[in-house]
Amino acid sequence: MILHVDANDPVPVYEQIRSQIERMVASGALEDGMQLPTIRQLAADLGLAKGTVERAFQLLERETLIETRGRAGSFVRTPRPAVAAAQTDEALEQASDSFAVAVHQLRLDEEAAVQAVRDALGRLRDRSLG
Repeated sequence: MILHVDANDPVPVYEQIRSQIERMVASGALEDGMQLPTIRQLAADLGLAKGTVERAFQLLERETLIETRGRAGSFVRTPRPAVAAAQTDEALEQASDSFAVAVHQLRLDEEAAVQAVRDALGRLRDRSLG
């Protein structure tokens, strides 16, 4: 699972984790029943405190996007289609707004920004197939 956190982002790190996992579930990159890394493992991989990842997982569980089964771990729960579509639309809008702000702050050309997104999607696709 590919997650990226930015400590300099005004969005809290636990929320960055939560929203990225939410988007991966909504997009199908994380499928129903898939086991997630343990909280401890994900915290170690990202260089974070265990409590930060635990908070993200608690929020995801409250939203019924994941299910924790004690020692067995945490697993993806695919939301109902109508809920998934609304969450996907909202998540895409939030991600687009954040990206647009970053493009503006960096004073990037719009076409260069669009190409950067295409490149990122290509890298993600290549990693998924590899």
